[in-house]
Amino acid sequence: MTEYIVKRIKQGLLTITGQEMHPVWEMADVNSDFTFPWENQKAPKTNFRALHDDEYFYFRFDAEDENVLSFVDKDHKMEVVHSDRVEIFFRQDEKLNPYYCLEMDARGRVLDYVTCYYRDFDYEWSWPESKDLDVKASVNTNGYVVEGAVKLSSLEGLGLLKDCVLEAGLYRGYCMKLPEGNKEADLRWISWVKPDSKEPDFHIPSSFGRLKLEA
Repeated sequence: MTEYIVKRIKQGLLTITGQEMHPVWEMADVNSDFTFPWENQKAPKTNFRALHDDEYFYFRFDAEDENVLSFVDKDHKMEVVHSDRVEIFFRQDEKLNPYYCLEMDARGRVLDYVTCYYRDFDYEWSWPESKDLDVKASVNTNGYVVEGAVKLSSLEGLGLLKDCVLEAGLYRGYCMKLPEGNKEADLRWISWVKPDSKEPDFHIPSSFGRLKLEA
């Protein structure tokens, strides 16, 4: 299984802002292995970084995008599905019963939900404690940035962090056109791990990799 090493940092070194990169992020490995799994062309660049300390799992996406699109009507979390966004799915195991999803746009809005295989979505669910999940984002000249901090205790409580490993999928929804009238947003799909599917689908076991937290 594809693996990324999450480097350990000292407690309190990192504060997320969703803006310019804090120097501490230089300690993280850069994962740029993001592709269009279902298209024969090069995807816009996506860089993922992650770190952890004794209390938090930190992540940062830098998404290259010439035209960042965010759908805003009532500013509800469901509007994230019509917008440029990055995504992390966490699973307990390959059965995907359940798994937990975070979809985050360039405005810092978070669509959090729980799912069971296959595609049994519960959008009413939200991360157990709001203080255990913090996400910030911003748009810049190259695209957009999304940073997050998740309390390790909440990941453990959901049965997701086991033996210093998070089984996770890393994805991106690349929005070409916002919804108009009865037409949905035009989206193309980018992934870290290439899923074993002929049609675009992240909600399957083969789309996940491992995030190994350094001791």
